Amino acid sequence: MIELGKYAAPVLMAWGIGLALLAGIIVQTLLANARARRALAEVERRG
Repeated sequence: MIELGKYAAPVLMAWGIGLALLAGIIVQTLLANARARRALAEVERRG
């Protein structure tokens, strides 16, 4: 493993925050996709 020394906490925290933000963006995208698919299905159902 890479030795980070005194910078371990800030580096790992930055990685953690970055991964959490990326996960949030992915979840938001998947939810928006599901909403859009439902809305499109409703419009197509109405004709």
